[in-house]
Amino acid sequence: MGISLSHLLIVMLIVLILFGAGKLPKVMNDLAKGIKSFKEGLQDNNNKGE
Repeated sequence: MGISLSHLLIVMLIVLILFGAGKLPKVMNDLAKGIKSFKEGLQDNNNKGE
């Protein structure tokens, strides 16, 4: 049970309606920064365990 292409397109359309085209790049940038810091936190946690 993964996310199909049609589900992904519907979610993207809803996001576009909610945030508008002008704010979308900022929202995506903030999301990418959050994911990056989350991954760095996981790596730091794994390094402490060694």
